Amino acid sequence: MATAATSPVLDAHPRASLDEQDRRRASVDRSGYMPATFADGVIFAQDIDDVVLAMKLAHEHGAIIVPRGAGTGLAAGSSAQAGQIVLDLSRMDKILQIDPVEATAVVQPGVINAAVNQAAGEHGLFYAPDPASTAICSIGGNIATNAGGMWCAKYGVTRESVLSLLVVLPDGQLLRTGRRTIKGVAGYDMNALMIGSEGTLGIVVEALLRLRPKPKHTSTLVAYFPDESAAAKAASAVIAERLTPSVLELMCGKTLKAVDAALGTDHQSRGGALLLAQTDGYGAHLEMQALQEAIAPLAGHIEIARDEAQAQALIEARRQAIPSMELLGTASICDIGVPRHRLAEAFAGLQHIEDERGVSIFTIAHAADGNLHPIIVVPEGQSITSGAPKAALGDMFHLAQLLGGTLTGEHGIGLLKQDWLAEELGETSLALQRRLRAVFDPQGILNPGKAI
Repeated sequence: MATAATSPVLDAHPRASLDEQDRRRASVDRSGYMPATFADGVIFAQDIDDVVLAMKLAHEHGAIIVPRGAGTGLAAGSSAQAGQIVLDLSRMDKILQIDPVEATAVVQPGVINAAVNQAAGEHGLFYAPDPASTAICSIGGNIATNAGGMWCAKYGVTRESVLSLLVVLPDGQLLRTGRRTIKGVAGYDMNALMIGSEGTLGIVVEALLRLRPKPKHTSTLVAYFPDESAAAKAASAVIAERLTPSVLELMCGKTLKAVDAALGTDHQSRGGALLLAQTDGYGAHLEMQALQEAIAPLAGHIEIARDEAQAQALIEARRQAIPSMELLGTASICDIGVPRHRLAEAFAGLQHIEDERGVSIFTIAHAADGNLHPIIVVPEGQSITSGAPKAALGDMFHLAQLLGGTLTGEHGIGLLKQDWLAEELGETSLALQRRLRAVFDPQGILNPGKAI
């Protein structure tokens, strides 16, 4: 690897690093995408002033900045290459305040999602958006992609749990969005605009999060089905009954095999697909009874968790699904959404894509909101951005659109989904969004080539 190019921004910033290992690590994320070259350098921000200085220098010299959190993104949204500088926010990892009366938390962007929940739990509260990667993903990254998770069908995605943001704009100015109150409609919703913008409009340096009371009661169920189609039909039956479980997760048979191999469990011996459900609140057990009745005609075996330990083991098996697949090779993690009553059609379509393209597809789904994660696993060293894997990804996106869905529910567009974005948004919307981006960043220095 060649030495880093000289840069007046890196020369002037006290937190800059030109170390080759730092550059290599900061140039890739969890998507499996490997850039041809690595970033010129990395700025390790430790406070707001570091970020402001970095953006002022970048604005002055026309330098390209790629914001980065924990690096767990799945769409290459924080990948970087030569001619670019990574602004790493992972060291801004403090929980600044928790207000148990207002049920809010003020945090820096590098705080890990699970750390927020641990701190909130001491006050009988929790932070609802919890991606499966909660133990390693950062709040800043969650905000950048409007991340969801297992609880989002009932409690909403990140946008519903962020009240206010402090943002550094591309020219180094500070912008406060949102408000400290639950309700407020003064002006355009700049807060919502920032959430999901994938680091293209500004850099979040502080967030006011909405917390919720921890449920007094929960009930957890695991059901096994002969195949994915039956499990998907059962999930749709839950929705048709007007039930609102806090968790409704589906794992295909191949995923169960991978999880069993990694964790030493035996889920696959009980069925060809798994549905994990959890209800909460004072009526948790009554709602679970109704849920069980809704899925019973399709299930081969149903089991209610006997205690909290068993419930957590089931949740952990779901959280370890993607890490289990990553033990088998390089994983390309897709993220499509379809109307909830069309889940079974989506699984049938994915099977057709697997057969036609000759790729290996593992699928997990947030079944309660129709968000599927079809994951292509290839041998280590094989490209996921060309050949059959890329063709299969395109097929998945077309499948989602055919079923009335979307090419991303929570991972974002990043770099990997650019080819299919115009087909979903249409040229009028895409052109308007690009003009809006230029209002914030007329020089085009913040995460160029990503999102839109």
